[in-house]
Amino acid sequence: MDRAISVLEILAHRGEAGVSEVAGEIDVHKSTAFRLLGALESRGLVEQAGERGKYRLGFGIVRLAGAATARIDITQQGRPVCEDLAEEIGETVNIAVLREHYAVNLYQVRGPGAITAQNWVGQLTPLHATSSGKVLLAHLPAKERAALMAQSGMKKVTSHTITAKTKLERNLTEIRERGYAWAMEELELGLHAIAAPIRNRDGEIVAAVSASGPSYRLTEERLHELAPVLVKGAEEISHRIGYLG
Repeated sequence: MDRAISVLEILAHRGEAGVSEVAGEIDVHKSTAFRLLGALESRGLVEQAGERGKYRLGFGIVRLAGAATARIDITQQGRPVCEDLAEEIGETVNIAVLREHYAVNLYQVRGPGAITAQNWVGQLTPLHATSSGKVLLAHLPAKERAALMAQSGMKKVTSHTITAKTKLERNLTEIRERGYAWAMEELELGLHAIAAPIRNRDGEIVAAVSASGPSYRLTEERLHELAPVLVKGAEEISHRIGYLG
């Protein structure tokens, strides 16, 4: 793997390189360099240039870079919106994306009412037990959603976690109808949260923005009262990353 990455770095620096050049750079036999280039070529990460025997980076690199860039754009463009939401709502605001069968938090702003230093950034949280996770689940194709739910095992995190598939599907249907999700003590006792979907330029839901806080302050009634504020914030982030709807 280290050698394959070195090959990509060589091509990025040189633009084009032959098998002998690559072999010399990474100090391996030509046959090893040829195999490495062949494996990368089969994945579209490198391609042969016009001149036979020369290689350059392929469009597969653009696909991988695009995925990372999209996430960076979401956090960069979402930062001022999250700061405004945290101030207006008074609670901690997070942006999360789907990663395997988890929701992973990319960015967080603590509101003035936050009473703990809990940092959710980088944490993998269960899709079925969080408001962000349920937003991401709700808008997946049914087959993909079922596969992720099976992968996760839908474990009971607290006594309030929804673990029955039929009950969760009903909840996800309501989430799609309302345009936002909520979780009440489903991840942690005493913690409530609400989340809304973020769309990319193609209208696909690629992330969720959430607000979370203690249940005594962020009550069920208040959650639903704040929904329009959070939905509006999610729409603003969506527009900032190119969504025109």
